[in-house]
Amino acid sequence: MVSTPDRPWLAQYAPGVPAEIDVSDESLADLLATSVTRFADLVALDFYGATTTYRELGDQVVRMANVLLGLGVRRGDRVALVMPNCPQHVVAFYAALRLGAVVVEHNPLYTREELQHQFDDHGAEVAIAWDKVAGTLQKVAETSPLRTIIAVDITTALPRKQRLMLMLPVKKARETRAAMTAPAPGTLTWDRLLKVATPLAADHPKPSADDLALLQYTGGTTGAPKGAMLTHRNLRSNAAQGRAWMPGLKDGQEVVYGVLPLFHAYGLTLCLTFTISIGAVLVLFPRFDVDQVLEASVRRPATFLPAVPPVYQALAEASVKRGVDLSTIRYGISGAMSLPPATVEQWESVTGGLLVEGYGMTETSPVTLGNPAGGTRRPGSVGVPFPSTEVRVVDPNDPTHDVATDEPGELLVRGPQVMSGYWNRPEDTAKTLLEGGWIRTGDIVVMDDDGFVTVVDRIKELIITGGFNVYPSEVEEALRRVPGVADAAAVGLPNDTGGETVVAAVVAEGFAVLDPAAVREAVRESLTGYKVPRQVFVLDELPRSLIGKVLHRDVRKILESHPDRRT
Repeated sequence: MVSTPDRPWLAQYAPGVPAEIDVSDESLADLLATSVTRFADLVALDFYGATTTYRELGDQVVRMANVLLGLGVRRGDRVALVMPNCPQHVVAFYAALRLGAVVVEHNPLYTREELQHQFDDHGAEVAIAWDKVAGTLQKVAETSPLRTIIAVDITTALPRKQRLMLMLPVKKARETRAAMTAPAPGTLTWDRLLKVATPLAADHPKPSADDLALLQYTGGTTGAPKGAMLTHRNLRSNAAQGRAWMPGLKDGQEVVYGVLPLFHAYGLTLCLTFTISIGAVLVLFPRFDVDQVLEASVRRPATFLPAVPPVYQALAEASVKRGVDLSTIRYGISGAMSLPPATVEQWESVTGGLLVEGYGMTETSPVTLGNPAGGTRRPGSVGVPFPSTEVRVVDPNDPTHDVATDEPGELLVRGPQVMSGYWNRPEDTAKTLLEGGWIRTGDIVVMDDDGFVTVVDRIKELIITGGFNVYPSEVEEALRRVPGVADAAAVGLPNDTGGETVVAAVVAEGFAVLDPAAVREAVRESLTGYKVPRQVFVLDELPRSLIGKVLHRDVRKILESHPDRRT
């Protein structure tokens, strides 16, 4: 590949990677239909050994689409999905899209308060949810437009033998079943609806490439979570860019492990769209569990593993300890947090495969840069721009001015994967999307002469822990509601996995005496587990600017050197 002065990174591409992709004019509904035709008899989904072929997946999608149509879902309506990784999640995603509806993905572990904000914002009237969270959604429905909940028992997708085992009157079986399913009175039942459903009429209008496909909630570059609007074209383009990036993958022959949550932007693209586009087998895991992944590697060995650094580290260590062969995994692409070079070395020594780091954000579907899948990759860098992707490094205070090579500046990105804006937030959209189609990432980077980008700092105060985004404002709001807490600041401190640990500083109200452990327990009711600060520090005051804004960077420095800090 020959580079140009404005795109020096092209010379770094692996052999066979094009400078541009063909941007499709078809929707994700068309993407699935094409794969159903091409790979009809191949396995599309594997759930603990229970399999679904592409033909069966296509059939379930059009029948569930007809169910949703009967429930009043129309083009442009939002359909909320609140599920872990399971076959029903994949079916629900494509069924809603087939009607031209807009999917809204949610973390099933969110509290009512966290879900309430999002449901009030997007206004979905129909939700398809894990039966264990149906009760929480019923409470959300009390003050939101939500009117219909379809409850999903994920155990019905298990192999028959495992379903029977869960029915045995033994303690372990009861505990396992209790962890996977729960009664959901007052809801519709997924299995009953699907069993009697007829297929959607073949001539029912499909969405267009420019129709809105997904609302993915994110904090953006600043502020509280907001819905990034991603079109069918955005998501199809990013799947195509991922496919082009790894020319060594073979259509209809790959096995992809879905350890990333499908409700996360990274897992959604790598597993729900990219994997389906190449006719691969998607092996689904409701959550990452080392034992389950190693067991699956014996039954159906993976060839491609998209994940986050702690997953690679845990699997590499466990495979050596237990003597499990992972050498079938030829490719791994890591995202969501910094990938330590030591983890790359460890993984590649165990598997013999290639592990590279990528970079993106929810607003870009999400991947924009990646290390080449070849000899030019540079551990420690997030790589070079994907095909059909342009980048600029600019002065954060004047994004019209590009900085010099090897000088730090804010990363701007332009490409077919960039969102159309934030849902019902024109002011936030205007701050993030610039003239000419450029999006501000909020990240400070350095780009070298070869086009390799290294992230050196973040403008935004986003905390990334375990691959998940934590917005300080959410944590701080919960902390301030704790009796005796006058003020709070949440920050991320680096840990040895390459990610961050959520910690918080609090200031006592008046003469109140705060117990850090009690403060942590108090916020568990309103925050998902990974958002709860691992440590709480009591300070006399929080550092502030002249206009009274809490200086999170200064808070971070104070806590990094605090004598009570646990590393």
